[in-house]
Amino acid sequence: MYLLATRTGNGEILVTELDAAGAPGAPAERIAVDDFPGFVSTREADQPRWVWDDTSRWSPALLAAGVRVRRCHDLRLCHAILRGSELTATSELARRAPGPWDRAPASPVVALPVGATLFDLAFDAGDLAGGDEPADDDTMAEFLGQLAAVASCPEPGRLRLLLAAESVGALIAAEMQFAGLPWRTDVHDRLLTAELGTRVAHGTRPERLEQLARRIRGELDEQAFNLDSQQELLKALQRAGLMATSTRAWELKKLDHPVIEPLLEYKRLARLLSANGWYWMDTWIVNGRFHPEYVPGGAATGRWGASGGGPLQLPKQVRGAVVADEGWKLVVADAAQLEPRILAALSADTAMAAAGRDTDLYAGIVASGVVETRDQAKVAMLGAMYGATTGESGRLLPKLARAYPRALGLTETAARAGERGDIVTTRLGRSSPRPGESWLATQAQAYDPAASDGDERRARSQARDWGRFTRNFVVQGSAAEWALCWMAEVRKELWTLRGAEAPGRPSAFARTPHLVFFLHDEVIVHTPVALAGEVEQIITRAAATAGRLLFGDFPVDFLLTAATVDSYAEAK
Repeated sequence: MYLLATRTGNGEILVTELDAAGAPGAPAERIAVDDFPGFVSTREADQPRWVWDDTSRWSPALLAAGVRVRRCHDLRLCHAILRGSELTATSELARRAPGPWDRAPASPVVALPVGATLFDLAFDAGDLAGGDEPADDDTMAEFLGQLAAVASCPEPGRLRLLLAAESVGALIAAEMQFAGLPWRTDVHDRLLTAELGTRVAHGTRPERLEQLARRIRGELDEQAFNLDSQQELLKALQRAGLMATSTRAWELKKLDHPVIEPLLEYKRLARLLSANGWYWMDTWIVNGRFHPEYVPGGAATGRWGASGGGPLQLPKQVRGAVVADEGWKLVVADAAQLEPRILAALSADTAMAAAGRDTDLYAGIVASGVVETRDQAKVAMLGAMYGATTGESGRLLPKLARAYPRALGLTETAARAGERGDIVTTRLGRSSPRPGESWLATQAQAYDPAASDGDERRARSQARDWGRFTRNFVVQGSAAEWALCWMAEVRKELWTLRGAEAPGRPSAFARTPHLVFFLHDEVIVHTPVALAGEVEQIITRAAATAGRLLFGDFPVDFLLTAATVDSYAEAK
């Protein structure tokens, strides 16, 4: 059963009950905005799938009222998938002209100012009262169009699973932002002080950075350049006789000069200060919680992005500040060698799957005699998935191809498709975008009878670049689908667990273990101590279930490392 919810614009929400085919059931109900959370709570007993335009606009107000929904269908996220999937390319939805559903909505999330509390802000019933959402008839038409697009494709089950996983991902993102990641600002401050020196006013260099800056200027015999300007720093290095072509750390490490060591340390600490320093702490940590803004499906592959707080780049230096509440624990789990295992399953390469059975996949490749060391196995595998064909990776790739022809054949086929300008598709049905007009024009120019050698070289270079994108797209995108299914299963199994209440926490999460962090192949669950063992088992079972959902009975293991800790830093 579906319950389609739309705002009427006059302080009411219209809820229409639909059956599995999208046909109306009971007469539509008009619910006052203030009454909507209670209505949702009551209807949750029926375990419906809520249908709405954008989960990030509906979920916060419900969570603030202590209401969580089990399932939903996020029309904007699902539209983006169906619009671009080769499985639905002939559908009316895919062929129609771009419209409102193709435009990304403005972020509904309010950044938390210094001194504010989460519950002072926009998480109330007023969030449900209006906005730029489509009208009721447009929302109904879009949903029916999506159902028709899925029904018309040759393998609808794949897309149905993807749309369900993408939508529950949106619920998880909203819940993780609302609940927040436990954070100790006193610990964070100590960590920063140890690295940078005593706190100073925003915009001023701390003691340690200032010392390094003086040393760098002395080594270069330059006092008047801006060390934080990449262009000025590069010119200063060149004036000192260094053949630097960029200021990237991996490029600087190739140079032999006394300035390199302090410069690399300066860059590391400057990054820490700008990305997770005191200003970041004051901005993003509220009432002992980090509330980042996740963006489900933010990348073309379906990987998540972030629009605020930088949760996908949380450095090791500050992970010690992530500390569980008293009487609670953090269960930290990540999938080992996820993308290579996905590649083995996608290509049905039983030899590669066997190399990773019950063990580290790279160690298994070594044990199979393909290469000599684990580092070589990793380099070769990354080269296969990301298109690195020179250096050590290029030397090792032929050995990998002989041992695992199906896996390497899949990545090569995907690369050739990209070089032709074709699209590739993930396991469940998300397709890569086509290259843009400038790419097509460059390729066409190369076939012109008057094309120069430069035109042909440029076309070959751009074709190879796009081939590297499609080579990895099919693997990374399928891995993102596995991660969504993994989190969805974890969330579903955690739903009914109850432990000791955390005083002062939102009612929706005061006693229930819940996801608080996600990074591609890693999750953190905040749980009452007594439930930590059960949570570890749930996370492990969910990984196996996600594998079966995507690949059936293909014999591939998705191994996890899981640890129950008080601090995130203890898990690494």
